[in-house]
Amino acid sequence: MSFLKRFARPVAALLAAAAVTIAQAETITMASTTSTEQSGLFAQLLPAFRQASGIDVKVVAVGTGQAIDIARRGDADVLFVHDTAAEEKFVAEGYAERRYPVMYNDFVLIGPKGDPAGVRGRDIVAALKKIAAANAPLVSRGDKSGTDAAERRLWAQTGLATDGPAVANERKGSGYRECGCGMGPALNMAAATQAYVLSDRGTWLAFRNRADLAVLVEGDRRLFNQYGVMVPSAAKFPRLDHAGAQKFVDWVTSPAGQATIASYRIGGEQLFFPNAER
Repeated sequence: MSFLKRFARPVAALLAAAAVTIAQAETITMASTTSTEQSGLFAQLLPAFRQASGIDVKVVAVGTGQAIDIARRGDADVLFVHDTAAEEKFVAEGYAERRYPVMYNDFVLIGPKGDPAGVRGRDIVAALKKIAAANAPLVSRGDKSGTDAAERRLWAQTGLATDGPAVANERKGSGYRECGCGMGPALNMAAATQAYVLSDRGTWLAFRNRADLAVLVEGDRRLFNQYGVMVPSAAKFPRLDHAGAQKFVDWVTSPAGQATIASYRIGGEQLFFPNAER
């Protein structure tokens, strides 16, 4: 047998084995929020999960409301979002058996360093009232995201509404604008127009185009931001990869997954704080 033939056989065997490995690689689809991706968390979290499990995760990053709609249609193996009320409704309606708390951070009100509306402090509801009274520019997500839902709840506490819990846009001041966009684009708009904007802290810390913006309101307990993860119902969606999704849930709520979340920092500052219930 020639040298080339002896060399070709083991190479062919290796290539065949690699092809089998690639064919067998498991991938799950995750519907998640823009904040988990735009903050950079997933760039650290998902490779660690891949190393531990051999499973790749394809992320569809949209607002929480859109992510829940994707899961409600059966188009995601796992759901990772941050609107506790909407998540609990998802479970109550039978779309998932359980919601797992994973981590938290907080929302912050960003605005021009000069703070023309005078909102600086800890009281987010008082800040929104001042923005409305001053007709100051404010960029709102308006995209059914978890951040949008949180902002709407905060506006409902301002007392500006006289006909129910919702606050009509005209009562939020003439500077109020809904962008219908993700957190990163909303921050870019605020930076370009010297506007106020409510942001999750993780995306703000990862945001580079800050211009003259700064954190003006933080520390209010009403700004708490909890994240949860769910596996859509096997009964409703039998074709989904429930085993792979549950492996992700088990890992991200395990000591290893929680430590990976805690270790993610920007400029030495921790972005998310694990709080899984085991």
